[in-house]
Amino acid sequence: MAAESSKRKEQKGESALVKTYLVAYNVSQMLGWLILFVIAVSHAVSGNVHGLYRAVEPILKIFQTAAVLEVLHCAIGFVKSNVMLTGFQVYSRVFLLWGVIHSFPQAQNGHGVAALIFAWSITEIIRYGYYFFSLLGQVPYFLVWCRYTFFILLYPIGVTGELMTIWTALPYAEKLKLYSFELPNTLNMSFNYYYYLWCIIFAYIPVFPQLYMHMLTQRKKIIGRRPKSD
Repeated sequence: MAAESSKRKEQKGESALVKTYLVAYNVSQMLGWLILFVIAVSHAVSGNVHGLYRAVEPILKIFQTAAVLEVLHCAIGFVKSNVMLTGFQVYSRVFLLWGVIHSFPQAQNGHGVAALIFAWSITEIIRYGYYFFSLLGQVPYFLVWCRYTFFILLYPIGVTGELMTIWTALPYAEKLKLYSFELPNTLNMSFNYYYYLWCIIFAYIPVFPQLYMHMLTQRKKIIGRRPKSD
């Protein structure tokens, strides 16, 4: 009995430690994206998107790359989200940031980057705020509504910005042959980054409608079940 009691206390302590860590992680991410959004807005009021990416680049790279930890959170059981789905979502963002925007400076001042920066930042402020309050045990309905409503507009804006950014980078990927390697080589295989970017573009065709419809279904379930008297 003493051993079982000790084990339960140990598990409870570990659970509290994990919860504290997750609270700190989500608060940090929420504040990071909020700061990024404020900087982006202050820059955008000039009416010129040129230089917007440079203004938020350090913060964007830190907090978007840190999202890789969310895959680890799923893998080790800190959260119950699907590790494959989380990995796919995180990879798509991190790839676009480092594999396209960072790698091709020519695409950094386009309207596509500006669109995705605003869509990403608003989405993440809401998402991490939602997770933070979930960990505390009670999410304000306004935040629930925002999480399952804002995506209706932000998701298409973000996807459009992402596609525009990749499209802008395509001719430079073809010309510079960045990250590509041709035969003959010691590995006896070739890889063309230009065609890989095309594959990413075409992947949006089946993936975006499915994820968008899934979110609409979730919205109907979660928003629709709220009592009218609330």
